[in-house]
Formats: sequence, C-alpha cells, structure tokens
Amino acid sequence: MADYKLIEGLFIYPTPTGAYYAVASKENDKTRQFLRALFRRKHTPVLSIGQLMALMALDEPQKGLELLHHCQKLGFIQGLEQAIDAPTGALEQILPDLLAPLSENGKVLLADNQGFYLASHGFAHEVAEELSALGAEIATIHERRAGLLMNNLGLSSSAWAVVDAKGHSKIGFWPLYIGNTRFVLVISGIPHFNQPEMVSLCWSLSSRYAG
Repeated sequence: MADYKLIEGLFIYPTPTGAYYAVASKENDKTRQFLRALFRRKHTPVLSIGQLMALMALDEPQKGLELLHHCQKLGFIQGLEQAIDAPTGALEQILPDLLAPLSENGKVLLADNQGFYLASHGFAHEVAEELSALGAEIATIHERRAGLLMNNLGLSSSAWAVVDAKGHSKIGFWPLYIGNTRFVLVISGIPHFNQPEMVSLCWSLSSRYAG
C-alpha cells in the first residue's frame, strides 16, 4: 500500500480539466462527488486530512488520500498557495467575460434546459435565441438515446456538433450538469476548455444552482 503525504500550506482547486469532468455528465462517481463538493464551497479549502474527509464524505484517511492521488494523476486538481473566493456578482454581468475565452473566435453562449440563453458573447440576439432552442432539443434527444450511444457504442461524450466535410466542428453543443439543472454551452469553432475561466464558470453556476 502506497504511503501518501500531504503538502502543507496549499489550497485545493480544480483544474479546467477537472471542472469540465465534474459537470459533463449526470454520473456521480466518487471523483465527481469530490470535485462538485469543491464547487459548493465559497472559498478554496485548505489541503488537510480533515477537509478531505469532509469533502469526500469518507471516514478512512487512506481512501481519501488514494482518491486525491487519483485526481492528481488525471490532472483534475491543483494546489494553490493562496486561497481564492468563489466568483461573485450577478450572472448576467459576469458570464459574458467567462464565456468569451472558451471559443477560438469568441462566439459562445450558455443556455438553460428550457432553451433560453443566460448569456451570449459574439452571437447576434436572434441567432443566440435559435441556437439556445436547438441546444435544448439536442440535449433532450441525447438523453433519450444515451443507452445506445454510451452502452452500445461506447461513446462517453454527451457533446454534439455540426461538422464540415472534414469532420471539423463548426458549432458544438456541450451539456453541463449543475445540481438538478442541465445547461448547454454552445460554442462556435474549436472549444478552448483548458482556460481558467472554465473553472470560474463551473464554480459560479454551482454556487447558484447546486444547492
């Protein structure tokens, strides 16, 4: 059995990869539970055995350290030297700046499960409305056919895209599951999820919708 030792003085924070993994599926495995628990905090928690046990809902320190090591190997978490606070402010004010870096051409929007967009950057209003409605319809179809896609074909992704003749995505639809709410991220061109704004986006939405 491996011996793990925590580095003192750090604060636990998801990486962009970890943030996307946390919200990309309804599945609630131990890794997602841990990452989602981080997003329910108002501040980045200090790295300690006590905090890990609380965040992971575990009572065996060794299992907590093993899960932490697993998340670290996958690049889902990082250690910060300074604590940071959850993003604050009205969503309609902070979302456009969080969304813009997630697309190669700055065209991106976030819609709810009813097909209404919460925020949009780079799209005209009429286009944003139509894309939001389309995103809700696609997400509903995906959930209806998830058994075929995931179980029979082994496709783990929930994202859909309109592609060109070379198979490159022209516009993609990415569901984000926050608590009991499903959002859809609509992105023109290549998505740039490996940005710090991805973490802030998931944290902002979780603070308001994850209970």
